Amino acid sequence: MALRFLMDGPEGAGVTLLLAHGAGAPMDSAAMSASTEALAAAGLRVARFEFDYMAARRQSGARKPPPRAETLEGEYRAAIQALGEAGPLIIGGKSMGGRVASMIADDLHAEGRIAGLLCLGYPFHPIGKSEQLRTAHLAGMRTPTLIAQGTRDLFGTRDEVATYVLSPCIEILWLEDGDHDLKPRKAVSGFSAADHLRTMAARVSAWATRITKS
Repeated sequence: MALRFLMDGPEGAGVTLLLAHGAGAPMDSAAMSASTEALAAAGLRVARFEFDYMAARRQSGARKPPPRAETLEGEYRAAIQALGEAGPLIIGGKSMGGRVASMIADDLHAEGRIAGLLCLGYPFHPIGKSEQLRTAHLAGMRTPTLIAQGTRDLFGTRDEVATYVLSPCIEILWLEDGDHDLKPRKAVSGFSAADHLRTMAARVSAWATRITKS
């Protein structure tokens, strides 16, 4: 696993975020780059990395299906080790990246290695398969967690998520009319994508400060 990190935000930031990409797009996709820019502008240090299968796509150009999320846990742990962050660290990512991070978060938090978990558009279920929930481990989550979710996200709408059993450690920032990339329809919601990204970043910054100072 030859890791390459994309680093953004002030080097002297009090908190570092380690973010992995979603299942189908790389760490420098438009959505991840936009979120990273907003987080960095809010004063957070952001490190992005790719799982091996996505890095291999850059080499071959072949779009093989992503592996099962469970098989990527070791790669995420290796990324944490390679980053070697000495200060407060929050792990997470977009969609599948956040899901993989959520699977290892409690162990790492108990060991004092991370302060929290950030999910940008959590894939609560596959699109069109709302009965196939990916929430079992979220019911007992002990790690401080923030999920930024669009209210019309096809991987979990606000109405759907309201019926799930989730740990009280999990906070959800609902972004009105946002899709899986947190983008709203301005004509419908009155908000632009930039509005939602600023709201997300401000909430993440305040939340990160709270959980690392408590």
